[in-house]
Amino acid sequence: MPRNTRKTLWKSIDSVLCFTARVAFNFIQFFNRYRPAPAFTPKWSDRPLLKSWEKSKIQLGWPRKVTSLCPQCTVEAREKILRNEADYRLFSEQKAGEIPATIVERDGQIWMVKECPKHGKFEDIMSIDANFTRWVESNFPGCDLRAHNDSKLHWHGTAAITHGRGGVLTVDLTNRCNMMCDPCFTDANQVGFVHEPCWEDTKKVLEDAMSIKPRRQMSVQFSGGEPTLSPNFIRAIKYARKLGFNSVQCATNGIRFAQDIAFARKAAEAGLRYAYLQFDGVGNDANSHRHIKNLFDVKLRAIENMHEAGIEIVLVITLVNGVNNDQVGPIIRFAIDNPKKIAFCSFQPVSFTGRDETVTPERRLRQRYTLSHLANDVKSQVGITEPCRDWFPLSLFSTFSDFADLAHGPNADWGQVTCSCHPNCGVGTALMIDKETREAVPVPRFLDIPGLIEDVKKVTDAGRGKWFSNLMMGLALMKCYHPFRSPSRLTLIDILKKFDKSFGLTGKFYGVGKVRRDDPWNFLFIAGMWFQDLFNYDFSRTQLCAIPYGTQEGEISFCAYNTGPGWRNIVEHMHRNATVADWYQQHGRHEIHAGEKQLMLDTYQHSLRIRAEDASRVRVKTALPQTARDEKLLRKRAASQAEQVREQYDQSVAEQKKTKLVQLS
Repeated sequence: MPRNTRKTLWKSIDSVLCFTARVAFNFIQFFNRYRPAPAFTPKWSDRPLLKSWEKSKIQLGWPRKVTSLCPQCTVEAREKILRNEADYRLFSEQKAGEIPATIVERDGQIWMVKECPKHGKFEDIMSIDANFTRWVESNFPGCDLRAHNDSKLHWHGTAAITHGRGGVLTVDLTNRCNMMCDPCFTDANQVGFVHEPCWEDTKKVLEDAMSIKPRRQMSVQFSGGEPTLSPNFIRAIKYARKLGFNSVQCATNGIRFAQDIAFARKAAEAGLRYAYLQFDGVGNDANSHRHIKNLFDVKLRAIENMHEAGIEIVLVITLVNGVNNDQVGPIIRFAIDNPKKIAFCSFQPVSFTGRDETVTPERRLRQRYTLSHLANDVKSQVGITEPCRDWFPLSLFSTFSDFADLAHGPNADWGQVTCSCHPNCGVGTALMIDKETREAVPVPRFLDIPGLIEDVKKVTDAGRGKWFSNLMMGLALMKCYHPFRSPSRLTLIDILKKFDKSFGLTGKFYGVGKVRRDDPWNFLFIAGMWFQDLFNYDFSRTQLCAIPYGTQEGEISFCAYNTGPGWRNIVEHMHRNATVADWYQQHGRHEIHAGEKQLMLDTYQHSLRIRAEDASRVRVKTALPQTARDEKLLRKRAASQAEQVREQYDQSVAEQKKTKLVQLS
């Protein structure tokens, strides 16, 4: 039988099964909706699981009022704390810098407008596409469990996290870095001191995360600075695995992994599952703003070494409008072309903080990039998704986590990873990629996501036993699957296996590392995570944070820590180890790669597929300032020119006076 005929036959069989599943699901659900079972309280929580109708809502839409921050008052208050003229309660209790803001629509765009009595009016764009943002907000499923029952670990005033069990706990191992990037939200290597928690502090942060309910994370990410510079890097990975974190990650620039495959193997053996790899474009020119001449070549070697060691790779892209926003398409094509090695693309629109907090209004508006930019760029540069059909808030996928929590029962030690963040914080879509043929199709094209979400809610709300609920989930997946819209070799059984592999519903073990890669399909998730800064800060987003930082002063929302109030500055200042000079004297200098120089490796060999037309692109550079450093140099140049003009003027006036005196004499 010809191959195309066999494919058509299988698709036809799957279509019949899906039709049968639709009939069966609707028939069973007609009775299943009555007398739902009461929710149980699992071991990892202090409260019962929520039914869908019990989830609290937040104010969305526009115009709407929110609590924000004055960019100047906040910095002034933070500097007072750093000068020891006030303590951190200036933020947590006295609400320093907080002002009201309004989110409004203008000409099809969404803006935040706010006014400080002292510093005047500020405004910033939130979305270039009101319809896209309306679609995303309309799919918000409601807030996760109320958090937390502790009075100290999570209390940071208005910025305290109030809902959710969290998705990933971030733990910084050092503020040192081996690069000098623009942008850098940690301002690494520039703050004048070293903050590198001792082992006991790091250990306590991990243990504290276990001490409260709901137990917030199955995942922990070690970050920095560059975490691989920390002497506790491998030790921290091992200890996190020992405590029970099943997904241990690191956020890295990849240099150490590219330099030493033995290091990559050691990290994988310790339990490192994911590397969140800084990756700003395809080709060395696309990465040139990171100030290493051959950085793309280094990234390719890092991917090769990490993959060989058994570490899964997530590409993390900081997007700056006018700098690398043209790389959205090339990066997704790179992931499609290398489906056996790239698991995830996380696009992160620039947050003007850290090294860039002093951005000028002109550059901020010119370089601002939003989630709506991302959705539209994926469509225009790749041509595979529709913004208002294929993109959803990340929190929508917590519906599947809710079902998995039900299926795993009351005796589960951990809740499922749940990204229950505000819909303005994160969005996502996904491609199903055939690893052999590299055929890629957006999942929402062949899987009715809104319909599936509603069906999953019904199954979860009914609260039946594990196997009956799993049966209903299987029927729901089949009911919403459209075989003839899916990749040509994808079958119904592949869909069911993929879902079970993600949530462990049947208890089947799919292996780890290299063993887990036998799956012929890559479910490439494309996410956009937009972190706030002082110019667009909204405390209602902070309070739903799913990616808090574990610090020596408790767990703090990502945005409250790195931007907004800027708890990073405060915590690191309070717990600094030494000045940079003293640290270097005691420990020696670590190597910093910068200055547009090449980073030398023993080998640059790799087996990755690179499209020549993407790698050879050369960005047209503008004369406008691109970084805070550029702006500083521009101000110096302007001041110098003004001084020269003044000197010339003074000299001219002096000569005129001298001439008049000569004439009088």
